[in-house]
Amino acid sequence: MAATDHIAATPTFDLAKEFKEFDETKMGVKGIAESGITSIPKMFIHPPEVLSTLKKPTSHTKKAIPLIDLSSFNVPTKRHQLVEQIREAISSWGFFQVINHGIPLSVLNETLDAIKAFHDQPHEVKSKLYNRDNDDKGVMYQSNYDLYLAKVATWHDSLTIWTAPEEKRGKEEDIPEICKKEMEAWESHSSKVAEILFELLSEGLGVEAERFKKLGFFDARLLVGHYYPYCPQPDLTVGLKPHTDAGFTVLLQNQVGGLQVKHCDEWVDVEPIPGALTINIGDTIQVISNDNYVSVEHRVLANASKEPRISAVTFFNMNTNASFEPLPELLSSDKPAIYRQSTVAEYLESYYSKGLNCKYFLDKIKIVN
Repeated sequence: MAATDHIAATPTFDLAKEFKEFDETKMGVKGIAESGITSIPKMFIHPPEVLSTLKKPTSHTKKAIPLIDLSSFNVPTKRHQLVEQIREAISSWGFFQVINHGIPLSVLNETLDAIKAFHDQPHEVKSKLYNRDNDDKGVMYQSNYDLYLAKVATWHDSLTIWTAPEEKRGKEEDIPEICKKEMEAWESHSSKVAEILFELLSEGLGVEAERFKKLGFFDARLLVGHYYPYCPQPDLTVGLKPHTDAGFTVLLQNQVGGLQVKHCDEWVDVEPIPGALTINIGDTIQVISNDNYVSVEHRVLANASKEPRISAVTFFNMNTNASFEPLPELLSSDKPAIYRQSTVAEYLESYYSKGLNCKYFLDKIKIVN
């Protein structure tokens, strides 16, 4: 049963009207959660086929994404082992967590505190940044940025700040003072971690260490501060629906769990580890690696804790006008290209029109041999 069929079971329910009314309040999901409700609005209730996947697996074997220690990055005798660990993690999981990455714990804690402080501001302060028609640039606060494209809403709010390219970059005066210094520090530190990991990803493919950087994965950068408030009915909705990412992602989360990765058709919890960062690659890197690396679906469960779930994310992507295809260094007569050349613009158009999941697009650009 499709999501629209699920909602249509109540004849008096007007999804578009409820979306519009919710959007016009500029209160976000946090505003709904703090209103004292005991049941969530219908626009957040997901269809049975989605809700059935929220149940814990019956398997007694607990799975976990790989955990990698980066302390040996500058140790020549151990670098190869580190490269292999990351290569294996990305080729099988698409995700891994890193510790000893060089970012002080104080910076991590201050980043999460600052994001929470932004979302805890009075409505009249936050609403000045509320914007849905921002043409993918600047600084913006909103809830469910794909609201009018979706068939059902999810339980989270977001602060987004474009830092590159220049034409998308948010104005300094628009970045909220309450979190400006901390978000700038987070971007600087997360970018250094990304540089290290891009080197290791490149070496894992057997290409020069600067290969991904030269491809332009620092050309489009977006900072996001997600806020997942308490949900009184977490079994009826999700915090963030299943999706894949476009490029490369560095994620920091507080100690309230909820992130899950799909692995072998099973949803696996990404347990919060103090001081750890979660890393994943997206669809364009899967294409560029010619399927040596894989991009996988992930989601966030609705928050059943009274404490909000907070996350800070830095997205590293190629610019919209860039093209991508399997690296020629990886190709041979025995290993031909799996995908044709495409553009980031073509990818993004499909990505947003298909609900943030572009696996079908990868099938579309596959070369049939």
